[in-house]
Amino acid sequence: MSSALVPGSCHDRALSTQQPLRLNERTHCGADMGYQGLQQLHALTWLPFKATQYRPLDEEQRAYNRALARVRIKVEHVIRSLKIFSILAERYRNRCRRFALRVNLIAGLYNRFLLYS
Repeated sequence: MSSALVPGSCHDRALSTQQPLRLNERTHCGADMGYQGLQQLHALTWLPFKATQYRPLDEEQRAYNRALARVRIKVEHVIRSLKIFSILAERYRNRCRRFALRVNLIAGLYNRFLLYS
């Protein structure tokens, strides 16, 4: 799945409200706390529990957060690897209309690397 690309800086959550999600209703979506409210748009969204000063997390909630973090770290590693190409880490200074093509090519190269490693 490839995310939409828009000019300028835009938070992922704002982008998901501007362009409707095309997720199957049976697809699970694991997200971080930046996506609060996504549960109203997609029923199978997994968000971590947040502790407060007066209501700490119990052991079951901590185990859930750890399990979700184990899944999400793989996604964060992919994002890090794409940033190594500097196309996502820095300002893009080439033709804007080719940006989406280049990002998708780099993502395809990384997918192929994952497939054969």
